[in-house]
Amino acid sequence: MALYLRRAMRLRNTIPTTVYHRNSNTQTCSISHFLLFHNHQTFDSQNRAPFPSFASLRDSRRGFAKGKKSKDDSGGSTIELAPNIGPSVKESASSQMDAAIVALSRELAKLRTGRASAGMLDHIIVETEGVKMQLNHLAVVSVIDSKTLSVNPYDPNTVKALERAIVSSPLGLNPKVDGERLIAAIPPLTKEHMQAMCKVVAKSSEDVKQSIRRARQKALDTIKKAGSSFPKDEAKRLEKEIDELTKKFVKSADELCKAKEKEIAQG
Repeated sequence: MALYLRRAMRLRNTIPTTVYHRNSNTQTCSISHFLLFHNHQTFDSQNRAPFPSFASLRDSRRGFAKGKKSKDDSGGSTIELAPNIGPSVKESASSQMDAAIVALSRELAKLRTGRASAGMLDHIIVETEGVKMQLNHLAVVSVIDSKTLSVNPYDPNTVKALERAIVSSPLGLNPKVDGERLIAAIPPLTKEHMQAMCKVVAKSSEDVKQSIRRARQKALDTIKKAGSSFPKDEAKRLEKEIDELTKKFVKSADELCKAKEKEIAQG
């Protein structure tokens, strides 16, 4: 009690007297009541965390609002990156163009020139025992000299079937049976036949070039469909590579056809 009285004497001049209005009569609170109230408030302020200021609440609210609109780099939101379609597009276009060149080579090999070629009989279809098969599946064709072919069947019983198939082909060959094999002499080409063969080569060249251009257009369409998900710089670079690839295969087709035309002209 003495402690309260001494503290009251020190604070009397600085602490305003609390006044209660009760029934219009003014009553002054006792000093002891005030000191008890003051000590209670002091204890609460020491043991309770300070209440955040209005400014901090405002900043926190703004930060929360901005945080909802911003992207969460820690993984809260996922950013999907467009896959790199470049390698697959280029590989697909190259594969299609290469297939066109392979098909051209096979077509050109079917054309008879004045020189013997082991592959010139591969496309001939042979029917034996009711089954149709390519000649190269039934026999081995070899070159004896520049004007003579040898056809050696795996099964000697198919010699007659092989002979009929070769005679009926548009090559104009007339093979002869030589034991268990066939010997086919390559006759010289006539001028008319040379001209006809050159026209076939030109037609084959145009067909393969169209196939190559279709592969190019398909690749460009794929790049275009990617749209904004594929960077413009990468798209331009890929388009340039596809164009270079197209020129490369077109050049290969031209070289094959020119070589075949030269072979035909030599008879």
